[in-house]
Amino acid sequence: MRTRLRAPGGASTVTLPDNATVADLIQEIIEKTSVTSFDVKYGYPPRPLLLEQYEKTQALSNLDVKLDGEQLTISPRDEPSAVRTQQTITPATQTSSGSKSQKGAKAAEDFSFTNVPGFSQPKSSKKEKPIALQKKAMEGDVPELPLLDRGATMVLRVMPDDNSCLFRAFGTAVLPGDDLSMPELRSLVASAIQAEPEIYTKVVLEQKPDDYCRWIQTADAWGGAIEMGILSKHFDIEICSIDVQSLRVDKFNEGAPTRCILVYSGIHYDTIVQSPSDPPHTKADSPPELDRRVWESDDEEILLKAQELCKKLQAKHYYTDTGGMAIKCNECGVIVYGEGQASGHAQQTNHYDMQEIVA
Repeated sequence: MRTRLRAPGGASTVTLPDNATVADLIQEIIEKTSVTSFDVKYGYPPRPLLLEQYEKTQALSNLDVKLDGEQLTISPRDEPSAVRTQQTITPATQTSSGSKSQKGAKAAEDFSFTNVPGFSQPKSSKKEKPIALQKKAMEGDVPELPLLDRGATMVLRVMPDDNSCLFRAFGTAVLPGDDLSMPELRSLVASAIQAEPEIYTKVVLEQKPDDYCRWIQTADAWGGAIEMGILSKHFDIEICSIDVQSLRVDKFNEGAPTRCILVYSGIHYDTIVQSPSDPPHTKADSPPELDRRVWESDDEEILLKAQELCKKLQAKHYYTDTGGMAIKCNECGVIVYGEGQASGHAQQTNHYDMQEIVA
């Protein structure tokens, strides 16, 4: 079952198994919206969905309302004036989604459904907390490339360094103007993984699929090849990811009718666009709203030009060599080399604030 949520904090998608219960839906709403006391409306015109009138163990499929494909509007309910009884939560293992998992668990307990049979507490992710490496700053101006025959300039649209760069870069290309697309894209990935367990196994994901699905929907989770494969198929678009360090092009869903071009710089993703410009087309001065972000998949010239632009980025050293870079721990000052040593140091010392340095 898939249901779209609209809440004050934005939109998201809930995906639940066929045997999900009312308690499962309430738990998902709490986790997705961070609202612990709420009213729910559905349909058009909006009608109230009184979840409290049902047994918490009742299957959603047996409700008199069909929720699959429905949009639910979540409105925070005024908190009662009475003081709530405080409950103690055992801190979860520190992970990239740890704080959110603790918040979800606390919210679920406050909602008083944790002792209901069939109600499952959110599990913390098995992913290690990510090392807080910042992407390398651009040396000088962002390089641009004239596209004379197209009356345009090719330019790199740099994404914020917020752990959602892949989802933001892809959303910028395929869903321009939708500032709420990142949570939707994360939920879409989780749904695809759950729908194809024979493909997305524990071996492929390097952890239990359920844990991975919970993790990838948190704001701290980085996306990569798995996510590009899923997103490219869902939107029927070819993603060309160009590695700045090697200039290698990785294609996902190759052969789709259209393509977008992303740039991978070791720990970060950006988007390549074609911006209309005046002769001699050396300056992309049009607003991003006018960018062209998607091309026909047989447009080989645009891909060659994109590689040429990435060569300029390479010359500016706009990439992070995760295998051999020198990394300084900002907490104790030790210098390690490569992502592997940095990860080992973090696990041994619980130090995660590090930065790349010139050795």
